[in-house]
Amino acid sequence: MKFGKRLKQQIEETLPAWRDKYLSYKELKKLVKLISSAPPLLAESMEYGKAEAEFVYLLNNEIEKFNAFFMEQEEDFIIRHTELQQGIKRVIETWGPNGTNPSEAEYTDEMAKIRKDIVDFHGEMVLLENYSNINYTGLAKILKKYDKRTGGLLRLPFIQKVLQQPFFTTDLVSKLVKECEITINEVFPVEEEERTKERRKEAITVAGKGIFRNTVAALLSMQELRRGSSTYGHYSLPPLNLPDSDLLHSFQLNSPIPIL
Repeated sequence: MKFGKRLKQQIEETLPAWRDKYLSYKELKKLVKLISSAPPLLAESMEYGKAEAEFVYLLNNEIEKFNAFFMEQEEDFIIRHTELQQGIKRVIETWGPNGTNPSEAEYTDEMAKIRKDIVDFHGEMVLLENYSNINYTGLAKILKKYDKRTGGLLRLPFIQKVLQQPFFTTDLVSKLVKECEITINEVFPVEEEERTKERRKEAITVAGKGIFRNTVAALLSMQELRRGSSTYGHYSLPPLNLPDSDLLHSFQLNSPIPIL
């Protein structure tokens, strides 16, 4: 699948409020086509310099957009992570077996709500990691296209700059994702076989809607983007090996909307 179609599909698969935060790939592609189809311009000419400056200006605006959105989401995730941990502690201390007001029914109900919140939270963080991956990939592809069609040399210095941007640095989000997974395993332990059956049933039940489906689509997209290909190079993202491949496969087969 060409990147433009992949990006469009990914935007459709993400949360509605996020859809205008992705790379304006179509507009950038149009500009590259316009510049490359114009009469040949010497690299030293004023016209060429203006065209290249406009392209770089648009790219920098896109990066500012990515950074602002990404950092806003990071701050929100930090707050929500703390609130979820405090919520678990409150339920255990209030309705748990050794709590101030033990109640198995209340404990089960409240923990079920928190578990759902944690699963949704985990899903949104995976979506943000995918947001970083797909926008980085888009920038690399449009810069490669620009250099190839115009004879410019923007890709290498610009990508080196991108590698230092907040939206590209997902260490904190990855750490929170792992902590969420640890919390789910420790606070809501179930047998592995039971967990797999439950998640597979949930995947089929919510096919076509909800954060779970968006998360699965994001994971599959990241896997595809990071897979080695003929265009793989020094600045490509490393391959991604996903767990629960049977779950993803069953979800893909049962989803009314193909996830490619």
